Formats: sequence, structure tokens, C-alpha cells
Amino acid sequence: MQELLTDKVVLVVGGTSGLGAGIARAAAREGATVVVSGRRAEPGEALAREIGASVSAVTGDVSVVEDAKGVVARTIERHGRVDALVNCAGLTDRGSILDTDPELFDRHIATNLRGPFFTMQAAIADMTGRGAPGTIVNIASISALGGQPYLAPYVAAKSGLLGLTKNVAHAHRFDRVRVNALNIGWTQTAGEDATQRRFHGASDDWVEQANARLPMGKLGQVDEIADAVVFLLSDRSGVVTGSVIDWDQQVIGGQD
Repeated sequence: MQELLTDKVVLVVGGTSGLGAGIARAAAREGATVVVSGRRAEPGEALAREIGASVSAVTGDVSVVEDAKGVVARTIERHGRVDALVNCAGLTDRGSILDTDPELFDRHIATNLRGPFFTMQAAIADMTGRGAPGTIVNIASISALGGQPYLAPYVAAKSGLLGLTKNVAHAHRFDRVRVNALNIGWTQTAGEDATQRRFHGASDDWVEQANARLPMGKLGQVDEIADAVVFLLSDRSGVVTGSVIDWDQQVIGGQD
């Protein structure tokens, strides 16, 4: 423990499971007071019990604007402020340009773009209202740079999140609010396991098969990504803002 986030109040949106829960664990380990949000109360409460008194949970569906703003408001009510925000909630339901209907498209935009827009709005209003610095990390995707044919609405939303990250970072650089994003690649989580089985008919050994064909011999790991997020949230990342970091083992633009 390096205590990188001591005395910081960190809100992890989508923090009740998977990568978000890993980020919450890492932030708590580094001394933060952590609030996690999710659509259901029980997973967040269970995570809080697991980690300890430094973690609490609020309920909210980030795809609903009032909830996106509300999880920030409840964090402020509980702890007096929000120093750092992580947008980790995500929807990965499949759809191509030909078979995506308006309802699926709207769900992707609501969860993967509109939700982060309004959580950032609420968090930055608190930071600037107090005249205090702050940090935000948006979890994007390497697929935002092109992606697979079956991820068309997901790519549209995540690409928007990249542009939004840079816009907000530029707008609030003199407020000392730093905003960065991670373009994460294929990551091993329980949610990804469910996605592979639901949409791709994956077998029980799909992880082993995937690991065997990846350059580093493994899928992305939650704890490694969580450490990167903590670094970007902390003062150790210095003046860095508006950065979009490709956190993956494929090199975009590289060819054999």
C-alpha cells in the first residue's frame, strides 16, 4: 500500500462487480473513502461488507439521467464532496450496423455515453464549486477505435466518450480537474464470461483458448487495470489530462 488516495473521496460508477469492483478494492487499498454505485443494492452492499468500513454503496442506473446525477449527489451528501470519479458502467450487448434497432442503439448511448456525461457534469460542478482540484477516469474501449462488426452501437457510444473526455479535460484544465480515459481491451471478468456464453456460444474452456492465442498469453486482468486507474486518479500522475491510453496488447495500426 502506497496510500496514493489517502483522504480522497472516490465514486466508482458501475463499481459493484467486475472491473468496477476491482477499482473500488484498489482505491480502498490506497487509502480512499470509496462509494460504489450499481443498478441493484445487494451487490454493492456485499462488496462494502467485503472490503470494510471505507466503502459504501448507492443504487442508481446510470442510463437514467436523474440516477447518474443522483449517485454523485448522494456521495456528496454522505461525505461532503467528491474528489475523484470513475465511470466504469458499461453495456456490451451486440449489434451490427444492419441489425441494430433504435432501442438497442439508445441503450448503448444512454449507458456508455449519456450516463458518463451527466456524472461528470455533477462531479465537476461540486469540484469547481468548492474551488478544489479533482480527477476523473473514464473506462472506454480499444474497440472505440474501430471495433468488431457486431459492436456498432457500442463503438459509436465509446468513440463519443473519447471525444467527450478530451473536451471536458480541455474545458476544466484551469480548474485543475484532470480527465483521462483508458481504452481497455479484452478483459477477464464474470461479465465477460456471461457475454461470451450468451452471444458467442463459448465453451467452459474459452478463457484458456483465448489465452493461448493472445500475445501476452492472457486476457487483460482486473487488478492490473485497477492499478492504472488508481495511478491516474492520484497525484502521482502529475499534470496529465486529456489523455486516452490504449490499455491492450494489440497495437492499433500495426500490421504483419
